[in-house]
Formats: sequence, structure tokens, C-alpha cells
Amino acid sequence: MSSHRSAHEGAGTTTSARPLHHHGAEDGTRHVRAMVRLTAMIGGPFFLLTVVLHPARDGHDIAAGAQWYAFTHSMEAISLLIQAICLAGVLALVMNRFGPRGLTTLYTALAGTMLWFGLIVFDGGHNPVTARYAPDLVHTSKDIDIEGGIIVLAANIVFPLGYVLLALLLNRYGQRLTGLLLGFGGVVYAIGGTASLFGFGPHSVITSVIEIIGAAPYALGYVLLGRTFGRARQLST
Repeated sequence: MSSHRSAHEGAGTTTSARPLHHHGAEDGTRHVRAMVRLTAMIGGPFFLLTVVLHPARDGHDIAAGAQWYAFTHSMEAISLLIQAICLAGVLALVMNRFGPRGLTTLYTALAGTMLWFGLIVFDGGHNPVTARYAPDLVHTSKDIDIEGGIIVLAANIVFPLGYVLLALLLNRYGQRLTGLLLGFGGVVYAIGGTASLFGFGPHSVITSVIEIIGAAPYALGYVLLGRTFGRARQLST
């Protein structure tokens, strides 16, 4: 009778979406959660700092301060790499909890972050060299070749797309603010980094303003992302 009653009660119970973490796995994911929390706290604010410190973009100014230009881009690339580690940790935490669409979203955001990492590395290495010999070509359409164009195009598609998809995913799991900050910030920063730059020209300060407007919420979004996935408390839809 006891087994019959249990079966009857179980049949009348609706099954909700599985939480991101479960109690038995908390000990096993403790180090991963700590890594996610730490990398988010470092990667987000560090990224914002490098965007704020970004030097002038016209070729003559870059030629005059080539070392500083290369240094700031190296630091920005490192911040993006730290963010990628954070996303990889989130993937490890939810690998058995999210469905295929959720995992695809996280992989897209991770790929976009790595592509933007490649774009920043290319930018920081290519432009100081070009500025030394042909400063008037820097950050103009005349300086885009096939190889550079592939990097720029891929990064400008996958990076904002990945964070928009991540925003929708986080909203589904009740993290609307975190998703909004990452999605909005990622899109605005990407627009400032390329579309605004080539649209207004390398001498305009509008590019820097738009980048900072995007980088600020993006950085805060990463801090909140680390707090969310860095704690043991369960998340559910």
C-alpha cells in the first residue's frame, strides 16, 4: 500500500526545470564556482579600465605612443581571456543542467569573446606598425585586407550575438538584470569599437564615448554573473 501511495503521489506531481546546481554536487563544484567568481570580478572591471585608458586612435597619435597603444591592447586582450575562462567555468557548472539550446548559447558567447580577443590582439599589433609607415591609413577602410577583414567581421557578428543570446538565456533563469547588462553592454561596445570608429573616423571622440557606455554595464554584468554562478544557492526557472 505504501508503494502504491508513493506512486500515486508521484503521478500527481509536476516536474519543474532542473536547477543549475544540486546539493550533492556542491562540494565537487566548489573550486569551479570560486574560479567563476574570481574571474568575473577581475575580467569585467579590468576590461572597463582598459577601455577607459584606450589611447587616441588616429595614426599620428598611435605612432607617437606606440608602446602605450600596444600595452593597453595587451591588457584588454588579457581581460577578455579572463572572461573566457569565466564563461568556460559557467559551462562546466551547467553542462548537465541546460538543454542543447542553452549550451549553444554559452558556446556562442565564449566563441565571440575569443574572437574579440583575437581582434584586440590584431589591432594592438597591426596598427602601431602601420602608424609608423603610413599613419593616414590607420583605422580607415583602406587599411582592411582579407585577413584582417575576416577577423573584424567574425568578431563583430559573433561577439554581440553571443551576449544577446546569453541575455535571453539568463532572463529565462530569472537573472534579467545580469542578462540586460551583458547584452546591452556587449552590443553597444561592439558598435563603438568598429561601426562608430569607421563611421566617425579615428579623430572623433564619439567612438571612445560609445565604447565606455557599453563597457560599463558589460563589466557590471560580469560581476553579477560571477556572483550568481559563484554561489552554491540553486537557480531555477
